[in-house]
Amino acid sequence: MKINNFFLAFICCFLLFVESSPAEVSLQKDWNSKQYVQAEPANKSSLKQEEKEDSINKALLVKFNKALFNFNQGNIANAVEYTLRLKDYAQNNSNLDYEIKALKLLSEIHASQNNYKKALRYRQETDSILNNTVNLDISQHWASNAAFNTAYNKLQEEKTAQEKKLKFNQLAVVLSVLLISILSLFTLALYKNNRLRASVNNLLKTKNNELLAAKMKAEKANEVKDQFLSTITHELRTPIYAINGFAYLLKQEDPRPEQLEHIKALIYSGEHLLSLVNNILDLNKLAAGKVTKTESFFEVKSVMDELIYSFKNAAEANAVSLHLKIDEKVSPKLFGDILKLKQILINLLSNAIKFTKNGEVWLSITCLNLETNRSKIRFSIRDTGRGIKEEFQQKIFDNFHQGESSTSSNYGGTGLGLTIVTSLLEFFDSKINLESTFGKGSTFFFDIVFHQPKEKKDNNQIQAALNDPIRMDELFKGKKVLIAEDNIINIKLTNKILLRRGFETDLVKNGLEAINKAVEKDYDLILMDIHMPILDGIQATIEIKSHKPKLPIIALTAVSLEETSENYIKQGFVAVIPKPYKTEMFYQKIYEVLLRSQA
Repeated sequence: MKINNFFLAFICCFLLFVESSPAEVSLQKDWNSKQYVQAEPANKSSLKQEEKEDSINKALLVKFNKALFNFNQGNIANAVEYTLRLKDYAQNNSNLDYEIKALKLLSEIHASQNNYKKALRYRQETDSILNNTVNLDISQHWASNAAFNTAYNKLQEEKTAQEKKLKFNQLAVVLSVLLISILSLFTLALYKNNRLRASVNNLLKTKNNELLAAKMKAEKANEVKDQFLSTITHELRTPIYAINGFAYLLKQEDPRPEQLEHIKALIYSGEHLLSLVNNILDLNKLAAGKVTKTESFFEVKSVMDELIYSFKNAAEANAVSLHLKIDEKVSPKLFGDILKLKQILINLLSNAIKFTKNGEVWLSITCLNLETNRSKIRFSIRDTGRGIKEEFQQKIFDNFHQGESSTSSNYGGTGLGLTIVTSLLEFFDSKINLESTFGKGSTFFFDIVFHQPKEKKDNNQIQAALNDPIRMDELFKGKKVLIAEDNIINIKLTNKILLRRGFETDLVKNGLEAINKAVEKDYDLILMDIHMPILDGIQATIEIKSHKPKLPIIALTAVSLEETSENYIKQGFVAVIPKPYKTEMFYQKIYEVLLRSQA
């Protein structure tokens, strides 16, 4: 830019030398003098503006220090009040730095009071402002580049026009002067153009570096956000485990009818809360690209029965009849990613039940194409609920979208279920389809191709025993189980669940105690929590296995099963049970492990 300005100034001076009169020069000096006089008030206004901004910054600093002082002193109410004032004052004066500081402090204050919902909300608001700032910076960089290119092109046009005019004036003087001038200007133009190109390249390099820095900053902010969500959801799963588990125990203790209704409501609410937490965690993993495909054999009928049973309480709450229909052509066993398939069906069934009152919901599984080592299966979820208006049928697959504006207030939810379904189906090279009539109901369906490799057959006795509930009670009675868990509530819950089925238990609070107990006594099974003080569950398992390699150890973890299962099996665990779990499934998993350990 500076090179072009110099070039234009050179041409103007030459033209003025040829064409301007002394009177014109005098007028130019008068005009410059007037411009200086007119600029003086603008300079004074700029000084006043700087003084005003300095005053605002001092006021913001005082408010921030007051809020921080009260927080450090434990005056939470005053800290919240001063921080909210700081936030409002920063917003009114368009000061993003202090607005972000206020939001972060509010998040820390509420987190210190165990109000994680508000802490998360303020943290998300902070991330939103940071993301908007980064996006604005990027837009401004692009706008700046576009403006630069426009100005550059305009200057090139002006340069061309000036060259033509200069040639015309020189032709009117002397041919020799014209030739010398042209050669001089041509040489100068080449030099200036080279300088200009170098300058433009440097500017573009600077802009690219700035964009790269902005991109890295945005990615780091996303990593912090992902880690925060992962931590929060993990911490939420632990108390949900206790809520659901003790609610189940209360239900088994023959409560009065009115108490039973309360317990059912508690179980339903706990399961609903777990569903919301899982959806947030799943969306976070999908966005971060941390979801991988894990395939195994699974029994279609038992998995689907388990799935339908898990929605029993939710269906009863809405007076919904649940139906399962499996085509006889469907192979009893399929090979695929059962975890993701269940996740998809859970979200679709949850939606169907939520939007159906006093109606029916069907889960149908149909074989569309059957070959020797390959079968195409259609999964269909149909309900007699309220249906979806045609104008909303595409929008419901967007993040946080729930169709009509009244849907959220009437039915609740996060609007993430169908987004997760769409993303997970990509792992199966499939997509979700919808047929719906408003007022009559909806049908969601998708097709998956399953390949059938050869399966390792279980021992016939084990296979028969897995389907024998009486054998389960006989096997459980008197079995010695070591429970390693540092959370007092969780260890009490797990202990009570085991004692109800005739197990004999010992309890330890960390990995080191677990090692000592396992070496000292003989156990039939160890239930090992992963995150414990002194020594974690993984290190404890490795050490125990070095002494007793055949002793079965099951991992209990609040982390997603998909994230941990394969890794934990490599470390010596025979199975993984994710918390919170359904008690029936907990017993079934222990039963399978004990059967195989005795085979």
